Amino acid sequence: MVSTHEVQDLLAQGGTVVSQDGSKIGSVGQVFLDDLTGEPEWVTVKTGMFGGAESFVPLASATIQGDQVRVPFNKDTVKDAPRVNDSDGHLSEDEEDELFRYYNHNGADGRGQLAGEGAGHDTSGPDTDDAMTRSEEQLRVGTEKVSTGKARLRKYVVTENVTTTVPVSHEEVRVEREPITEANRDDALAGGDITSEEHEVELSAERVVVDKEAVPVERVRMDVETVTEDQQVSEEVRKEQIEADGPDSPAADTTR
Repeated sequence: MVSTHEVQDLLAQGGTVVSQDGSKIGSVGQVFLDDLTGEPEWVTVKTGMFGGAESFVPLASATIQGDQVRVPFNKDTVKDAPRVNDSDGHLSEDEEDELFRYYNHNGADGRGQLAGEGAGHDTSGPDTDDAMTRSEEQLRVGTEKVSTGKARLRKYVVTENVTTTVPVSHEEVRVEREPITEANRDDALAGGDITSEEHEVELSAERVVVDKEAVPVERVRMDVETVTEDQQVSEEVRKEQIEADGPDSPAADTTR
């Protein structure tokens, strides 16, 4: 695509239009800009005797090398291009369409295809076919596994008071009295008549003894389980919309 800067340099130094093989077609006359974009769209070539005749050549497939404009057409094709009235410094849509059809039909080696049968003339960029591509962003959501921290088992010692009840026994002296009978008379008369005596009985008692023993009570381990939950994701996506705009009908949305 020829830039405005390149065109300004070309007009300042006076340029030459040449074919693809480098043959001279003629000298540069004027440059016409696109009405909407302001980008260079056409160049006129002085091809007649003493440069008396000018032909329009499209810049869509042209390249500028120094002071030369190289186009994919030969001299005869350029000379035979339709003559249009450019006295007002402007090309009408009908005149542009006629020129596009001509150069599209006479393009060289498939290069320089322009608007015409089966092609579109894009007023906002390079020429394309007769269709426009509509694109939109689509949201693609996935998951990835990330670390959220570590879990560990830790064993420590705590002290607590335990109260329990233990039965203990002890001996006590109980005095029993029994009358003298024939059965115990002999034992009763075995001692002296009237004497002083002492009799001992050894008493015993149970004492609480406390001992502690460490015994295993349970096994504790960690297990990991996967819990799935729904999580909403909200993100902005862009999409293109295409409207058809004609002189006799309101704009229509053709994005569906």
